[in-house]
Amino acid sequence: MMNSDNNNSKQPKQKSLLLSRKYIALLIVCIITGFIIGFSYNLSKDKRTLSSASPQFEQENQYREDLIAKKERNKELAEELAQLEDKIRAYEKQFSSNEAQYEQNRQDAEQLRLLLGLSAGVGPGIKITLRDGDYNPNTTNPNEYIVHESHIFKLLNELKIAGAEGISINGQRLKPNSYIICNGPVITIDGQQYPAPFVVEAVGNQEVLVSSLELSGGVFDQLINEQIVVTVEKSDLIEMKTISDE
Repeated sequence: MMNSDNNNSKQPKQKSLLLSRKYIALLIVCIITGFIIGFSYNLSKDKRTLSSASPQFEQENQYREDLIAKKERNKELAEELAQLEDKIRAYEKQFSSNEAQYEQNRQDAEQLRLLLGLSAGVGPGIKITLRDGDYNPNTTNPNEYIVHESHIFKLLNELKIAGAEGISINGQRLKPNSYIICNGPVITIDGQQYPAPFVVEAVGNQEVLVSSLELSGGVFDQLINEQIVVTVEKSDLIEMKTISDE
């Protein structure tokens, strides 16, 4: 009887123990399942966050690359600008040296045009008048007191040496190849005849021209010694046409 009672009392205890083990196992399974579900949720959440942040990251990265590219381009442009500035300074230096030469060439060309009669002779200058000397009844040769082409040649040569820019005789502009011939009381200039008095006009520096003519033993002294009446006056404005306009 006692064995039977003991067996009966052990059976509920065994059932209670088994039931407890099942609950514990179920609890463990639930905990593991919950952990897995939570981990999966957090993982998917992180993926969504990373996915939503990815376009912004790509855009920032694109901006960064564009900025780097622009900096490189700015560096290239700065180098090109420095090279161009060097070229400009070289051109300016060359132009500065050439400008003085150009101005000198321009003045020389203008001087040549004046001498050739290709440009109008306008400016201050002097007027020299050559007249035949007074009649001397004691002289049988009238050539001793009239103006000859030799007298005019002396005057013209001195004016050219003194820097006359343009010369005319009785209003006719002289050319580099003009010819003058004496025919008694008249002279012929390039086929045109002119009687005395002969008015020679010269454009140029007045003081230099007059000083060269009035040198002791110079042209004026020679003309006076040869019985030629010479007068000279300064003029603030002498105008000569170009040869093509005459």
